[in-house]
Amino acid sequence: MSKILVVDDEKSIRDALSDILIEEGYEVLTGEDGEDGWSKLQDEKIDLVLCDIKMPKMDGMELLGKVSEEGLDIPFVMISAHGTIDTAVDATKKGAYDFIQKPPDLNRILLTVRNALESSKLTTETKVLRKKVSKGFEIIGESKGIAEVKETIEKVAPTEARVLIHGENGTGKELVARWLHEKSTRSKAPLVEVNCAAIPSELIESELFGHEKGSFTSAHKQRIGKFEQAHGGTLFLDEIGDMSLSAQAKVLRALQDKKINRVGGDKSISVDVRVLAATNKNLKQEIEKGNFREDLYHRLSVMVITVPPLRERKEDITLLSEHFLEQVATEYGTAKKELEGGAIDQLQKYDWTGNIRELRNVIERLVIMSQDTIKVGDVKKYVET
Repeated sequence: MSKILVVDDEKSIRDALSDILIEEGYEVLTGEDGEDGWSKLQDEKIDLVLCDIKMPKMDGMELLGKVSEEGLDIPFVMISAHGTIDTAVDATKKGAYDFIQKPPDLNRILLTVRNALESSKLTTETKVLRKKVSKGFEIIGESKGIAEVKETIEKVAPTEARVLIHGENGTGKELVARWLHEKSTRSKAPLVEVNCAAIPSELIESELFGHEKGSFTSAHKQRIGKFEQAHGGTLFLDEIGDMSLSAQAKVLRALQDKKINRVGGDKSISVDVRVLAATNKNLKQEIEKGNFREDLYHRLSVMVITVPPLRERKEDITLLSEHFLEQVATEYGTAKKELEGGAIDQLQKYDWTGNIRELRNVIERLVIMSQDTIKVGDVKKYVET
């Protein structure tokens, strides 16, 4: 049941609003002025405030401002008999959900209340989901190599610099890209990922830049490419070392001109994207072999972040294992299993050619096959060497 606070210095208004809201199944508290309302907000968990503007002691605008300053995420619906367009605009700028003139139309009040509560619920769910997603994509570790990666992310993320992320398969290059986006000024816009190695060379240009209907045999309708989808946000080109030379040329042009052309189209489309790229290849060697454009390399590598392999950061295996044990337990809906000290020591003896991805798979295998505590013998038995 949602709890609504009605703040108004007119008892008749408080009573009328309380009666109609209670009839609709809401729990209602009242305050006779801004100070009384602020006291209620401190003592109770309020889901929505209906607030008069002109009141003694502390008026509605002051109360709204105080709630905003304290960081309380509570929707306000302002009500006033002295409303003007300027007042409504000012209230909205200060964070009010809506502005209603007195005498209030009760049907409009109820509709506004329902909409405000639903909007607040969706906002809260989105924040919770974002926190869960962020937690699921943490960069785990305290080793020197990972500390340097995290420090670089903190410095580079707020800028518009392009970043080339280098590392072996399974080291977590995509996590670095995700955190560069999450900590950037573009975090509310989309992060669009493209695995260049997974797309056939004849389709990569259509995937990146889109195509017009009829531009080739199977182009039955217009398609929007990844560059356009990422407009205003971040485009992550994973395994860019596997991109064809013809596609590289078009990516270079897009970065230079900030414009793209769909396949089969002659119209230039402006795009505002920050490009992050990742590869497990030595691109300088690929340039010497003629497999990668040197000019594109220099466009992409304003900053280079190298993610160390797990064999060079074995001191992080304890933290990573604990993280994966919690993750697997959550996914399976079971109690978290423990790793005895000797089992951790045994895990640190392996080279982990598959890096973090391999360790994650091994922990899941151990959770499935072991008893409540994972022992040294389990590790020796179920880790492939």
